[in-house]
Amino acid sequence: MNHKQRFAAVIVALAFVLGIVVGVVGVQAQGGDSVMTPLPAAETYQPSQGEADLSAVYEQVIPSIVNISVATRRGGYGTGSGFVIDTQGHIVTNNHVVEGADYIEVAFVDNTVLSAELVGRDPDSDLAVIKVDPSAIALTPVQFADSSEVFIGQEVMAIGSPFGAGQAFTLTTGIVSGLDRSLRQANQFSIPELIQTDAAINPGNSGGPLLDRAGRVVGVNTAILSESRTASGVGFAIPANTVRRIVPYLVADGAFDHSWLGISGTTVGATQIEAMNLPGDVRGAIVSEVVRGGPAAAAGLRGATDAVNTPFGPVVVNGDIIVAIDDQPITQMSDLIAYLESRTLPGDTVTLRIWRDGQYLDLPVTLQARPTSDL
Repeated sequence: MNHKQRFAAVIVALAFVLGIVVGVVGVQAQGGDSVMTPLPAAETYQPSQGEADLSAVYEQVIPSIVNISVATRRGGYGTGSGFVIDTQGHIVTNNHVVEGADYIEVAFVDNTVLSAELVGRDPDSDLAVIKVDPSAIALTPVQFADSSEVFIGQEVMAIGSPFGAGQAFTLTTGIVSGLDRSLRQANQFSIPELIQTDAAINPGNSGGPLLDRAGRVVGVNTAILSESRTASGVGFAIPANTVRRIVPYLVADGAFDHSWLGISGTTVGATQIEAMNLPGDVRGAIVSEVVRGGPAAAAGLRGATDAVNTPFGPVVVNGDIIVAIDDQPITQMSDLIAYLESRTLPGDTVTLRIWRDGQYLDLPVTLQARPTSDL
């Protein structure tokens, strides 16, 4: 073996020994006998004022938020969200969260899990109240905002427990993207004055609060419009003023009676204006049909007698047009529904101003309780 060969052999042997040593050190390090230096971290992140405010609101409100789990004797189950409204144990959620439930459990952020009983529910507003034992946990009620002051562009946040995540409450943010929306339900009645938001609302968020930046409840998250049933659509919340009005009845009586006029109708559009030769200042809700035996029928309201075809389908004509209720102008059907919902109770008498046969008439109508929609 010449000099070069001996030198190469030494190098190979040395590399072999070093490999063994490195391997042993690596095994020892992973086995915990020695500590490896972790990768470096950057300096501590300094949140913006907006981020700090959001975090503070979350910490302020989260003790009031609950996850709701329901089950039936037939093996069905579901989840939703809710929030505490008083120190007596009452919790607000959506009717569709607890409807048909035989068992209800409520989980708080501190992992306290309590059974709950149904106190009252109102399918027509999609609101319900359940109750837990107030001696079992210190209860922190929410605060309500005056939802009539909510405006488009206002920053809001939704807190809830989506996708059955238990006490893993999530915070999403967005803005109020629309007001005075309505959603027609299976019973053909509509929930009026809904708040529309682009804050992500997912299945399981139902019944949780929509909050302003002060942590006050402006609405109860109730529905999303999305082909995928995820937060890719727009969300809707029942306004706080509706909740404030109806919930005391649910607590006291277990139900709420909505005022009923006994008509179906639609907003007057360009086709009706032309077909009925209406003056330019006549706007309102045209009565499509009057329910036999209802309040409107007793007062003498008349439904549409004809229809005309349009590229968008037939529209009714030649019916009474409601232009005001109790001197409050009606420019669209949703105005009438909102007034009845927010300003009246069964037994009240309202005055409808209508346009009929070229003149205005005033008709007093005594409202009745809406026929039950709970099938």
